[in-house]
Amino acid sequence: MSDSKSSVVGGIVVDTDLVRELAELLDASNLTEIEVKDGDRTIRVARTAAAVTVAAGPANYAPAPPAGGWPAPPSSSAAPAAAPAGGDDVRNHPGLVKSPIVGTAYLTPEPGAPAFITEGATVAAGATLLIIEAMKVMNPITAPKGGVVKAILVNSEQPVEYDQPLVIIE
Repeated sequence: MSDSKSSVVGGIVVDTDLVRELAELLDASNLTEIEVKDGDRTIRVARTAAAVTVAAGPANYAPAPPAGGWPAPPSSSAAPAAAPAGGDDVRNHPGLVKSPIVGTAYLTPEPGAPAFITEGATVAAGATLLIIEAMKVMNPITAPKGGVVKAILVNSEQPVEYDQPLVIIE
């Protein structure tokens, strides 16, 4: 590390080249956060994800999954979610709701409960569509607008990536 540049920020020596490298890796890999530990030194570089939700009053948080995790979904939902007609057009659909974070999607508030939404159901702006668990935190994904659920593009317990299509509302 003798060739890298350092600067003092708030009394702490910061390897600015390493921070730049981590930021570039963050962008290149489409991650939202990266953390590196070297002995007692930790460097964390993060960016905030664009909000996909519309606040319509107090937030409703889904309960944490039981210690053993969610049970396996019924065999009927084990198959991949069907893409709506038009296949490749999904990313350009005006009613597309994308994942604001990386995590695991759950279509029900708790094991055995009915799904938050079903295809063909009408939802109001701000209604919970599904939840994404990230780092043991349940994050409700809400409808940015009211309308009819045209397609659910993920299955329960499916890992999702940042910006991945989740639901289409028309």
